[in-house]
Amino acid sequence: MKKRSIIIVGLSVVAFSAAGVMMLNGGSSSEKNAAFHKRAQADHYFRNTNTIIEPTDDIVDRPQVAISGTVRPAPNPDRNAYFGDLHVHTEFSFDASAFGTTATPADAYRYAQGEAIQHPGGYEVQLVQPLDFYAVTDHGVFLGLINEAADTTTEFSKYDLAKPYHDINKTVDGGLRDLSKRSQFFNNFIADVVGGMRDGTLSIEEVGEISSAAWMETIAAADAAYLPGQFTTFAGYEFTSSTAEREALHRNVIFRGTERLPILPFSRFNSINPEGLWDWMDAIRALGIESLAIPHNSNGSNGAMFMFTDWAGNPIDQEYSSQRGRNEPLVEITQVKGTSETHPALSPNDEWANFEIFPFRTNTRIPSDPEGSYVRDGLHRGLAIAETGGGNPYKFGFVGASDTHTGAASLSEFNYFGKIGSFDSDAEKRGSVPASFMYGTLLNWNAPEMVEKVDGKDYIDFAGYKYWGASGIAGVWAEENTRESIYDALRRKETFATSGTRIKVRFFAGYDFTDAQLHDPDLVSIAYENGITMGGTLQADDDQPPVFLAWAAADPNTAKLQRVQIIKGWREDGEHQELVYDVACSDGLTVDPDTHRCPDNEARVSSDDCSISADAGAGELKTMWRDPDFSPDQEAFYYVRVLENPVCRWSTWDAIRSSKKPRSDLPATIQERAWSSPIWYSATGTDTFVE
Repeated sequence: MKKRSIIIVGLSVVAFSAAGVMMLNGGSSSEKNAAFHKRAQADHYFRNTNTIIEPTDDIVDRPQVAISGTVRPAPNPDRNAYFGDLHVHTEFSFDASAFGTTATPADAYRYAQGEAIQHPGGYEVQLVQPLDFYAVTDHGVFLGLINEAADTTTEFSKYDLAKPYHDINKTVDGGLRDLSKRSQFFNNFIADVVGGMRDGTLSIEEVGEISSAAWMETIAAADAAYLPGQFTTFAGYEFTSSTAEREALHRNVIFRGTERLPILPFSRFNSINPEGLWDWMDAIRALGIESLAIPHNSNGSNGAMFMFTDWAGNPIDQEYSSQRGRNEPLVEITQVKGTSETHPALSPNDEWANFEIFPFRTNTRIPSDPEGSYVRDGLHRGLAIAETGGGNPYKFGFVGASDTHTGAASLSEFNYFGKIGSFDSDAEKRGSVPASFMYGTLLNWNAPEMVEKVDGKDYIDFAGYKYWGASGIAGVWAEENTRESIYDALRRKETFATSGTRIKVRFFAGYDFTDAQLHDPDLVSIAYENGITMGGTLQADDDQPPVFLAWAAADPNTAKLQRVQIIKGWREDGEHQELVYDVACSDGLTVDPDTHRCPDNEARVSSDDCSISADAGAGELKTMWRDPDFSPDQEAFYYVRVLENPVCRWSTWDAIRSSKKPRSDLPATIQERAWSSPIWYSATGTDTFVE
């Protein structure tokens, strides 16, 4: 049996036999044994040591953003819907740079405003419709370091460990040789830097200075692009932590302003434990620096994201719940690496649960346990912990994001261009069309586990790219398009998420709503005055049942709406319970009172050219809904899910454009969707979460 070398790349696993690596890259494996063992030791240290570098509490005071010549509309007290992305990587992320990305933070902000930028695949990418807000959130760990190694004019590039990375993006051809080389860049750079800091050949202070300079450039790019009233930017970064078992605990940290900020982000170098991040956020908040963290890819956490215990294994208590809720009011429910709403194994009676499921732990091919990994299960667990008196640590609102590593969010099924630069820049590498003779032959010889046979044809399988999706977007309801207004909407959880389209959704609850108000032109004002909005808690009012207002408007550039649903979760006899209610149907259809389902609106998709039914669906759906199973003494959560009519999935579009038959093991179509943040019903009349 041939000995294989496994190289993990982001969410790709590039595997070549020892002979294959020599063929593609040159060199003898025996010459690299010493380096291999040093790197293995450094990698083990990196993954198992809680604190590699002590955090700094240094603060930098910056000048207030100078704004001139901008038109700023008057604030809307009924609030506007704004769409954005709070999870974007550029060349300052070590993995993005290894993937061939050369987009700067400034480039990313140009893209968000509608300009075209260069993709590592050699073509330009551009949004069909600009976004309203954007945050570059490069990895805090190794921030800017690989760029310094690549730039041969810097002092850092003179280190021996930097030499393999000289001019890594001078050319990016995306071929197998190039991908093999870049795979090793990704893995080796982590170990080389950590190993250098361990043996003293690399100064920890120099690492900090380089990362701080990249952080300051990132902040400056956000300030330069900020146009209050028109386009909002935030300073932010990613805290990229995982357990030794490769269970993802990643978070994006978003700052409200830029006038006063830490000189360095708190990163994986400072702690594996997210509780260390929250301590740091509390400490800098006391110094006047407001921020919030947004966990993402809980689907790849193998249950570690929404546990019943803290990091040390102790039962969650009020103090933990208060600190987590204070620092993490939101969760990212959907992105390119899968949707984390729920899983068929967790919600067997939800016909729409099997949506863009990514089954692996982040950065691996190891399966991720659904329990404790999906957002709806987290909401259930929050109710269970609250029952024990520990408060509710999982009382979060929802946002979506892209997690792009090219600076450019890929949000359309029609023109999906992937996430990780040269590694998924075309249909063949994404696995949506059969492999060419050359790629198929080389991979079958060197790494047969990276080729799968479907319908009698070979397809490339770079660690599950086929499961990825053209998702997602964060939506907020805010008075105006400014940092202060949008951040405050994030903080109060008046947020929603979409799988990539611009669906708008509102959700209110109260006791005084009437059906007659549904068509009142002042409906929104009435709802704000007489109810609570998504993200809030409705206190019990004796035994009076609440009324819920659900409203959705379609994206005019995509498919029409098919239905609006309300998902309810509660505890009964110590067990999680949930129901999915259709509450509004398109095309004049009505909900069946027994099944709680809308009839089929007969919206269809052509398998020949992806054309969709033009005469089915709705541009707007709204309703006043009363829970038919309401129990006044039952703690519960409710949230809205909106479904569009079906459209072709990106993989089907890839196949049709290549004149190939779509592979039979992937969904041919999907239903794009939106999710509101939940509303909690408190039966005790008190909030079980410490605000």
